[in-house]
Amino acid sequence: MLGIKQIKVVLKNDYTTDTLFEAIKDHEFTPGKPKIVKHGFTNIICFDEVDRQNQVQIVPGMTQGAKPGPKWTVMKAEAAGMDNLAKNMAIGALTNGWGNLGSLGGKNSKLCEKQVEEVAKELQAMGI
Repeated sequence: MLGIKQIKVVLKNDYTTDTLFEAIKDHEFTPGKPKIVKHGFTNIICFDEVDRQNQVQIVPGMTQGAKPGPKWTVMKAEAAGMDNLAKNMAIGALTNGWGNLGSLGGKNSKLCEKQVEEVAKELQAMGI
């Protein structure tokens, strides 16, 4: 689908966001080293953003929630973090959504989609 990239991965062990971050924090992935960021009411694992609309994130599977589990999603999303969350919502509201079209296509969007694919492969290859 245009502008959306999500790859589901199943790890060998059960993890929470914090324990998965501890397991991968020193690994150099294609987009760099992961970081953990407060985003809304939760923490997520992410990498430095390509731009404010394109960032690779690792989040728990939908049915897993905050419980430890092996199912994770590597995805492309808007830049995470409380500051970015407010900024992206404001820009979207002020421009009636036109300010968020960069996530749908273009050079940065394609780069981020490729990074999602690489991070998913690298995460599986770690054998954790």
